[in-house]
Amino acid sequence: MGDGHFPRTSDLPPQSPMYWVGQKDRYLRQQMIRDIEALTGRRLIVYFANRFRDGSGIDAADPAYLTELLSDVGDEPVDLLIETNGGATDATEALISILQLRVADLRVVIANAAKSNGTLICLAASTIVMGPSSELGPIDPHLNGIPCTVLVQPQVALTNFPLQQLAELALKQTRKLATRLLDQGMMNGRSGAEIDTVVNALATRETYFSHGSTIDHIEAASLGLKIDACAHDDPIWSRIWLLYCMYDYDTRRDNLIKVFEGRARSTSVAAPAPAAP
Repeated sequence: MGDGHFPRTSDLPPQSPMYWVGQKDRYLRQQMIRDIEALTGRRLIVYFANRFRDGSGIDAADPAYLTELLSDVGDEPVDLLIETNGGATDATEALISILQLRVADLRVVIANAAKSNGTLICLAASTIVMGPSSELGPIDPHLNGIPCTVLVQPQVALTNFPLQQLAELALKQTRKLATRLLDQGMMNGRSGAEIDTVVNALATRETYFSHGSTIDHIEAASLGLKIDACAHDDPIWSRIWLLYCMYDYDTRRDNLIKVFEGRARSTSVAAPAPAAP
């Protein structure tokens, strides 16, 4: 199959013409991934969820795709470029476990947004790379589309005790995971009180009143998170933003829900075909 290089010279691609033409957008993205790797000296893998499609949340199928994507990384340091609005916490825990077991040196790169449980994944990194367009968000979980911070109120227990108890457990799960990640990672050596302050800010509505609140790199750093902030004209950031734009355009054009991609491996999840009339 060849190495998939997008031609930049007079050389012809090693694939057959019809195959190459069908895959040219993937080859171009993978060439950009290799370009960024050459600048950073780190492997770059991409987990991109199309926020315009239903079903794009983090789910139980994602850990297998991430495992496949990491299978050729070896002991190299890894940058994870992530785009997601969040999803299931159990699946998020599984993704974090895979990353921690497979990658000794992990940074997370946010070109646009890693919200909700996407932010929780970012807490597993040693550093979060952000630019002018990057957003983190609160990590308070939801049940049935309702914030657990609302469902834990005593009034809810009077009418739906099981739901109120599930909300309490979901909040405990998120808080425990966030606390452990920060204590073992980017806030290692900081006091328990300092870590609790960050977790409280992210997991309650006391600081951020909306689950969609924007936490930019200045706000994230002020919370105590370890942020590597890039200027808009930074050469590496310019390439990261271009790569993000490629995924954003390609997933919407091709009706994809998610893409898991590296310099040599690529898996995508297509949206289901519409039901026949």
